[in-house]
Amino acid sequence: MSQIQAPIIETDDNSISLPPSSRSPFKVMLMQFKKNKRAMVGLWMVIIFVLVAIFAPFIAPYDPIKQNMDIMLQPPSADHLFGTDEFGRDMFSRVIYGAQISLMVGIVGVLISLVIGVALGTISGYFGGKIDALIMRIIDIFMAFPSFLLALAIVSVLGPGMGNVMIAIGLFSVPTFARLSRSSVLSVKGKEYIEAAKSMGATNTLIIFKHVIPNSIAPIIVLSTLRIATAILTAAGLSFLGMGAQPPTPEWGAMLSTGREYLRSAPHVSTIPGLAIMFMVLSFNMLGDGLRDALDPRGKR
Repeated sequence: MSQIQAPIIETDDNSISLPPSSRSPFKVMLMQFKKNKRAMVGLWMVIIFVLVAIFAPFIAPYDPIKQNMDIMLQPPSADHLFGTDEFGRDMFSRVIYGAQISLMVGIVGVLISLVIGVALGTISGYFGGKIDALIMRIIDIFMAFPSFLLALAIVSVLGPGMGNVMIAIGLFSVPTFARLSRSSVLSVKGKEYIEAAKSMGATNTLIIFKHVIPNSIAPIIVLSTLRIATAILTAAGLSFLGMGAQPPTPEWGAMLSTGREYLRSAPHVSTIPGLAIMFMVLSFNMLGDGLRDALDPRGKR
């Protein structure tokens, strides 16, 4: 007997592709993501920042905290690509090491808010009733405060330092994750496969971890990427105000703050860390926008 072969589709460029029904959701998402040029640029920028942070000890030519008052406030040159600061420290080395701190703050802060927010949102959306009302009223109280002011208040209570900044960033982002997670859970908990799992005697814990969270995680992934950019910007702002990294830590926000006094005589001291913050935030925003477009079912073909 002859075997029935699946249909082959020829595209406009004479290339052969599989029928849409044979593609997994992940492959479709990946194809959509690759088509987005801005998303790919953002991805490569993020990869570069991550590699720079990982290999900072090998890339930085000087000790980022070693002072040399004989070469203070020198402009960019062959010996010091980004010049030197007010204490004669190499700006290039400090910017390289600053990438480690910014990425760590952004990722850890978002992980804290992700775990707490998704847990609260999932419980609220899945069980509903009084539990939902209680959790959402607490979330509403947190959302009544502007995010940056809430982070500033938390750091003021806990004290300055990057550890407390990460906690503050994690806490002020919890309401956003909780609300998004709740709405995602509400959209999937009434599906047929959830009802089938309940009828087969599956426990609530099993249903939540095996069915609810995996099927509601896509928008949370997008939000996590975008919130990393917000976390980096917030950490820089807190350090700029003296509530984050303390001297001589090479943190971009703190470097930007100390460079204000030398805007006329040595603008590179504040301009370069400011550009570093801008490009890192831009890269995560572009990546997040690309993921959002790729995971949007209306954008798939």
